[in-house]
Amino acid sequence: MNLADSEEMAAHLLMRGYALTDQLDQADLVIINTCTVRDHAEHRALSLLGRLRKWKREKDGRHIIFAGCAAQRLGEKLKKTFPYLDLISGAREIDHFADLCDRSGLFAPAPGGEADKRGVTGYVTIMRGCDFACSYCIVPAVRGPVHCLSSKEILTNAARKAQEGHPEIMLLGQTVNAWKEERKTFADLLNEVSALPGVERVRFVSPHPAFITPQFLEAVKNNPKIARHIHLPAQSGSTKVLQEMKRGYTRETLLQKIHALKECGFAISTDLIVGFPTETEEDFLQTLTLVEQAGFSAAYCFKYSPRQGTPAAQLPLLDEKTLEQRLDILLNKVRGLAEHAYSRHIGQQATVLMESPHKGRTSDNFWAQTKKSYKIGSVVQSEVSASDGTLLFTRD
Repeated sequence: MNLADSEEMAAHLLMRGYALTDQLDQADLVIINTCTVRDHAEHRALSLLGRLRKWKREKDGRHIIFAGCAAQRLGEKLKKTFPYLDLISGAREIDHFADLCDRSGLFAPAPGGEADKRGVTGYVTIMRGCDFACSYCIVPAVRGPVHCLSSKEILTNAARKAQEGHPEIMLLGQTVNAWKEERKTFADLLNEVSALPGVERVRFVSPHPAFITPQFLEAVKNNPKIARHIHLPAQSGSTKVLQEMKRGYTRETLLQKIHALKECGFAISTDLIVGFPTETEEDFLQTLTLVEQAGFSAAYCFKYSPRQGTPAAQLPLLDEKTLEQRLDILLNKVRGLAEHAYSRHIGQQATVLMESPHKGRTSDNFWAQTKKSYKIGSVVQSEVSASDGTLLFTRD
């Protein structure tokens, strides 16, 4: 989602005569697009902002924009600490970024720029905000309640991405599968996007388990263009902790949905939090057994990070030693998940969307290397002959 927001902000600046560069010393403008889900991410962004003081003073006419969720949370008080900061654009202001730039007086609306067209995947935001109230999560406070974009706007944006040469469309939203429009559901939208000319594959992130519905599963079964990978944040394997997190599902219902997804051919990756303030040793063991039963293809594991303003931040924290020990145990548990998931492909046919002449991703999101050279963006069918645990190797 931050990638899509960054692309959108960059597009507005490209239309004002800017060009993209990865070299800081060549840049006239730096945008720091931030996350505030974890305290560490926010501190990294602020640290970078501090280091840019010297960069800005070295040359006249340089500007800095601080954007995204940390900008939304911290607001104008940032300028007291970083007076050289030119513009603050919070996560809720992304739809008004162009107006914000114009009002700032920093940028002239110069014509001639074009959108960045690099990469196979085109990012399309379909909704913003979140209506859940997970007790540990700062996102609803900084991104606001759910606002669904219209299907007309979404399809227009997706069609434009496909025409620009992005055969894979990634639909984005904080709880992306909660999207709806009158009688139209997320499943309907998936089918409509996949039917657009030039679209070979449709992915989406980040879904919520509560919206894995029978209608969604039926849509997936009948549409091979919908990628067979889903990143489904579980967060914990304990029903007690899930209830205290206010996640809206139990361990049992989560496993039911995971099994239904796997029956449709999905590879499932997940997020897991260790050390939520009320987590007991038994709760933690429940997370370990969830990993065993779910058969995840990958798991991203984090220590609980208290965020100011959330209900869970008022709870006493577990000691750091316990947090570190549990994280280490969980990381050892999930180590090898990807290697095992890769090895299951050997001897099977794979559909690979090429992202370079010899490398691409399968529908279930595994990297594959081909012997022959193929056009970037083309779809290749080939049998998997081997794997090294991080890459599939095809016969062709």
